[in-house]
Amino acid sequence: MNTFKAKALLIVCLVLLLTGISGVTAFAAVDQHIYDEANLLSESEIAELEAVATEYSQKQNADFLFLTTADEQSPDIVTYMGDFFDEWAVQNNQENAVLLTMNIATRDVYLAGFGTTETTLDDQRINLVLDRIIAEMQNGDYADAFRETVTTSSRYMEFRPGVNPENIFFKTWFQLGIALILGGIVVSFMLYNSAGRVTTTASTYVDSDHTRVTGTRDQFRNKTVSRRKVPKKSSGGGGFGGGGSTGGGRSFSGGGRNF
Repeated sequence: MNTFKAKALLIVCLVLLLTGISGVTAFAAVDQHIYDEANLLSESEIAELEAVATEYSQKQNADFLFLTTADEQSPDIVTYMGDFFDEWAVQNNQENAVLLTMNIATRDVYLAGFGTTETTLDDQRINLVLDRIIAEMQNGDYADAFRETVTTSSRYMEFRPGVNPENIFFKTWFQLGIALILGGIVVSFMLYNSAGRVTTTASTYVDSDHTRVTGTRDQFRNKTVSRRKVPKKSSGGGGFGGGGSTGGGRSFSGGGRNF
């Protein structure tokens, strides 16, 4: 009986081991996520970003890629991005990816979602991500911009498709505030019901037979009007693009900005 249990345990372990290995192998084929053709990143930044991209790529089963160029003669950024991804997808046998592309020569940045991420990171969510990274792009903090792209995109992809992940109802501070308000209402109600009921009012001590109001008067004194200038919301450069298809026929969600 002990021998049988040992053999059964060994078989189970082998099955789990093979399953784990196959799962890792299916996604370990892609070992490069940073394609810095414009030489904007240091070696240490590339190493750090590769680690971040690998971690979140495995988490979402979709690769996070960063592509840069400084070629003024290259096609428009959407075409350049699409041509790159067509070649990358064939070489790596992978269709699920989030690709952030920037051309430092034209000051354009474009974010696209391929495969499953076309749905989980749709045009609306992509523009929300761009809103968060455009200031870093303008300041030249490209490593921070890519890191923010990965973490924010991954967080958005956890929400059900079609839901705005920046909806106020999903904010922790809003949920905490609602909880505190409801708690305050409940406590106030309990205190009100636990206190003694007041049976006397102001009229209890007023002799209505010998008290009369002889007259009333409303007098308008003055009126003060103040004006305040409301600042306009600043934007991070002109937006362009949207979803589309590459030259190889791969559809994608997307959005771009000038920075």
